[in-house]
Amino acid sequence: MSPSQIIVLATPVFFVLIAIELAIGHRRQRNTYHLADAMSSIGLGMLSQTSAVFTRLLRIGIYTALFEHVALWRSDAFWTSLPGWLLALVFYDFCYYWLHRMGHESAVLWAAHAVHHQSQDYNLSTALRQTSSGALLGWVFYVPMALAGVPPLVFAVVALIDLLYQFWVHTEQVGKLGWFDRWFCSPSNHRVHHAVNDAYLDKNYGGILILWDRIFGTFKDEDDKEKCVYGTRGLLNSWDPLWANAQVYAGLAHDSWHTRRWGDKLRVWLKPPGWRPADVAQRFPKPAFDIARMPRYNPAMTPATRWFASVQFVLLLAGVSVFLWHADSAPLAHNTAWFAALLATQWALGAVVQGRISMPLALMIEAGALATATSAVGWTEWHLVFKPLTMVIAIILIAVSALPVSARGQFNTKSWATMVLALVLSLAGDVFLMLHGLFIPGLVSFLGAHLAYIALFRQGVPWFARRGALVATLAVGTAMYAFLWAGGLPAALRGPVAAYVLVIALMAAQALGRARALGTSAARMVAVGACLFMVSDSLLATHRFVQPLPMAQFWVLSTYYAAQVLIVWGWLREPVSAPADAAPRVDAPEGMQATHALLDHRRAVPNRPV
Repeated sequence: MSPSQIIVLATPVFFVLIAIELAIGHRRQRNTYHLADAMSSIGLGMLSQTSAVFTRLLRIGIYTALFEHVALWRSDAFWTSLPGWLLALVFYDFCYYWLHRMGHESAVLWAAHAVHHQSQDYNLSTALRQTSSGALLGWVFYVPMALAGVPPLVFAVVALIDLLYQFWVHTEQVGKLGWFDRWFCSPSNHRVHHAVNDAYLDKNYGGILILWDRIFGTFKDEDDKEKCVYGTRGLLNSWDPLWANAQVYAGLAHDSWHTRRWGDKLRVWLKPPGWRPADVAQRFPKPAFDIARMPRYNPAMTPATRWFASVQFVLLLAGVSVFLWHADSAPLAHNTAWFAALLATQWALGAVVQGRISMPLALMIEAGALATATSAVGWTEWHLVFKPLTMVIAIILIAVSALPVSARGQFNTKSWATMVLALVLSLAGDVFLMLHGLFIPGLVSFLGAHLAYIALFRQGVPWFARRGALVATLAVGTAMYAFLWAGGLPAALRGPVAAYVLVIALMAAQALGRARALGTSAARMVAVGACLFMVSDSLLATHRFVQPLPMAQFWVLSTYYAAQVLIVWGWLREPVSAPADAAPRVDAPEGMQATHALLDHRRAVPNRPV
């Protein structure tokens, strides 16, 4: 049985214990749970386990290679005896202590470990909140075990035991345990570790034994007079699982890039967390940490959002369980496709809970992810469902979004009709390309969709406002067409494909020019989507006319749906306005006031959630 399958079997136990803790908290009137935070923590645990399918080879593979070639002492019989197992567990816990400690004392290691500390709650769901990047450098700390000849199987088992032990110590419902606290990592000891109070900071690193902290001077007893405050000193303030894993890395990369001294560019990564070069600290100052001013991040959710998020979370958990159960025996390509689908679903769930996107847009993202995965793994029947469903949801999303705009009297019929036309033609193109022998109707449908997008992107801005972008996209289109011609593009398709390449290049150029003219993040999002259309179609044409590409369906469809989502999402974030012919005539002063009001509206609206 693989480690992933053991985690799947342990998951019901985790949730039973979480339910018990929640019940005890309500009974004591000391509830420590918030729905969004708990879903975020458990979701990051899911991501840690699904990504481990790919990174486990790094950790176990390197360990096994070291064991096979450089072990100083080999005695499998000893290590698989009871004394050997106990010694291996203590050995692992000792190595873990130093990994954990250095994770708080070196910025690059903290970048991985910080994920576990980001929650402002402290409960059993926090225990499941794990990093997805820790394996990149964490394996280094277990090299002594390989040198000592601890077999890989023994190493893997004691690692799992050490990890599972630490689950129960993440709770506020268990007080001090007397003698147990003096020898073992306990809830009281570990609460201190998670606290950001000055007195508690960077203490109690032990996994199973707290003895290491007492030996090496990092132990701190919990003080009943000073309540633990949880989280990190650089608050995450997000439910985005990708940003949770990237936040600290991004900050380090920013400081390393902007500091002028070459030595500081390296020291940023090696120094303790919070250290910054003097020049960067001066140019990009950050407020000093104040524990009294740690606002709780908990955006309000409507009842509908809570129900939607809860159902989505249960379905996501089921999908992750199935994925983990079969991952070790599945082909890499299949694992990649399903991992991407689960990640897209998890990101969309976090974005809905955070208020960044609407529920229909989340469903569009999820349907597109499932359409991509089912195509990549050859589930044709399900692909025939999810592929058209994605664009149907997009059309419904536009229709639903039009209702409040129309009610405010700001409905621009031409603009909304053009967007619907582009999506309907895209839907038709999807359906035609799924059916055998209808490539040309599919090509024509997408040609019409791109023409509709060009018309949409033209409204309110000049033609090709960024001439450099026009030259660049036409150059890319010309090079791609020449590549297809040389690769064997059939003579009968040279004309239609040439027209298609020209139109999609013009669409991307117009979108880039629109982003330049409007200068909004929403317009830039649309421009990225248009460029991804070029990428997707280039991959499709290369695969179809030049040579088969590995995982072609995955790359073609993932870029295609990313393009559609970004265009729809970005367009909906743009400010809305009434038709030009409906605007009343005004004198110059009033016109200036109207202009200023429109600019204020444009600044405010792009940041609203969809």
